[in-house]
Amino acid sequence: MWSLPEVRWAATATVLFAAGGILHLAGAPSWSWWGLYLACYAAGGWEPGLSGLRALRDRTLDVDLLMVVAAIGAAAIGQVFDGALLIVIFATSGALEALATKRTEDAVRGLLDLAPEQATRLGEHGEDRVPAADLAVGETILVRPGERIGADGQVIAGASAVDQAGITGESVPADKAVGDEVFAGTLNGSGVLRVRVTRPAAETVIARIVAMVREATATKAGTQLFIEKVEQRYSVVMVAATVALFAVPLLWGVPLQEALLRAMTFMIVASPCAVVLATMPPLLAAIANAGRHGVLVKSAVAMEQLGSVTQVAFDKTGTLTEGRPHVTGVHVLPGAGLDERRLLALAASAEQGSEHPLGRAVVRAARAAGLPPGQAVAFGSRPGLGVRARVEGRLVEVGSPAHLLDAGDEAAARLVDDLQRGGHTAVVTRVDGTTAGVLALADRMRPGAAEAVARLTTLTGTTPVLLTGDNPRAAHRLAGQAGITDVRAGLLPAGKVAAVRELQADGARVALVGDGVNDAPALAGAHAGIAMGRTGSDLALDTADAVITRDELSAVPAVLALARRARRLVVANLVIAFTFIAVLVAWDLFGDLPLPLGVAGHEGSTVIVGLNGLRLLRGAAWRRAAGASSV
Repeated sequence: MWSLPEVRWAATATVLFAAGGILHLAGAPSWSWWGLYLACYAAGGWEPGLSGLRALRDRTLDVDLLMVVAAIGAAAIGQVFDGALLIVIFATSGALEALATKRTEDAVRGLLDLAPEQATRLGEHGEDRVPAADLAVGETILVRPGERIGADGQVIAGASAVDQAGITGESVPADKAVGDEVFAGTLNGSGVLRVRVTRPAAETVIARIVAMVREATATKAGTQLFIEKVEQRYSVVMVAATVALFAVPLLWGVPLQEALLRAMTFMIVASPCAVVLATMPPLLAAIANAGRHGVLVKSAVAMEQLGSVTQVAFDKTGTLTEGRPHVTGVHVLPGAGLDERRLLALAASAEQGSEHPLGRAVVRAARAAGLPPGQAVAFGSRPGLGVRARVEGRLVEVGSPAHLLDAGDEAAARLVDDLQRGGHTAVVTRVDGTTAGVLALADRMRPGAAEAVARLTTLTGTTPVLLTGDNPRAAHRLAGQAGITDVRAGLLPAGKVAAVRELQADGARVALVGDGVNDAPALAGAHAGIAMGRTGSDLALDTADAVITRDELSAVPAVLALARRARRLVVANLVIAFTFIAVLVAWDLFGDLPLPLGVAGHEGSTVIVGLNGLRLLRGAAWRRAAGASSV
């Protein structure tokens, strides 16, 4: 953070301003606090001033230059505190923007680390370790257990379970065999794979994710606060009016000091200090309040965007769900001679030596049911197929239906088909060569997910959408439990981006809630991105506009309701600020506004809008937002 010059200068300006304020209030000699305030001007104002001059060279009047000129004008008539405060506000805003930009860039660069730097290439002379970037289409690579796959390609030999949640969002590792597609950066399980490269390094799925995130982030970087959208016209009018108010009276013979005083008074009362504070305090107070309740909103722009959301889209795995499989049912086949507890205990005993996520889920379920796994001997594992072991003298096999079901197991086949149609993963258990039962596994929905969906439907007037890379059956099963009817499944990262753009094309302001690397491009491209903090990938956390640090889905409707209230306060504050400005400017132009009264009116409006915005700091504001999201 401190490596950024914007952060260092903003911190220096803030310290100098605080020191000057302390001396000012303590009654120290005026030269001491004046010196500190002017040093604050230099530290925080040189960069925006230089930026404004560059913009002026391009015939654009930048609001940064206007703020610096207004600050200098305030100092010229003795109101150096006002000018220093304005400098601090703008320097801090610029530092936060630079910090957010750097974090996103670092996260995008870190994403490339998912793809290994080297791969094992197979050639005429055996194995050869080469840079993954040098792999050519058609070459063959060897992927050992536990290694990350070095290229997008097709399996030509071997079988294994591959964890590709970062690419597709699937909660369960995908079984890969000859003919299946694999992706660079995904993690191989316990099998050995030979993969024929089908895409060069620059065109892999992971590389395209990087490109999409960069493109979407660059597009969103142009987003500005509402008040900044009118800055150009306001700047031109204010500067032109100040110059005219100084020059025209001089031409009519008005003394220089009188003309300068009126022009400076106009600059003070017309300067947008109250307008700036009308916008920032409500948004910053909402950010602080949300932070205390487990939601990190990264900027005032992000908070404003959250306040205008009209459609919410959810990722499934790790967002609406916990992101890992659980045993949801134990089904014993007729004639097996076992009950459900005995079947689960035998399966868990056989699986206790397995590293597969499904096997670990079976063991967890047995322990949760008070059935600690028994001793297993002669354990064996076949990647992508299952395990076998002797438990209490009986041969127990646990694995995929394709491997363990025989042609005559019609009852078991029907049961497997019914479970898979319901969106479950089916695991077959055989005992002494006979099919004994089937275990049903599925990802578990997060507590409060259905309630959060209902609250969002009430708040936005539209039912949330589910966007997932998982299979349609599992997606529809989960969506039905959560109360979501619009389901778009089987989506790769580009598909999620396309779905978000489709919703936006219909006029929706979309907030995407996700957690994985595969969600990052859509998080960046959405009107507002919200990431789950505990399970979220680094890229998702840095790309999102807000992070739910406690992974409580109830915080999503609450923060959207709080953001909407902040936007309403911004509008109210702008009305107050512009009313004060209009009255004071009219008085100065058409009457004789005393400078002390003009300063008092200007400062009064600033204090009013500032205090009004800070109301959102109170805990009651969050409770009200949480309540508003549920009615």
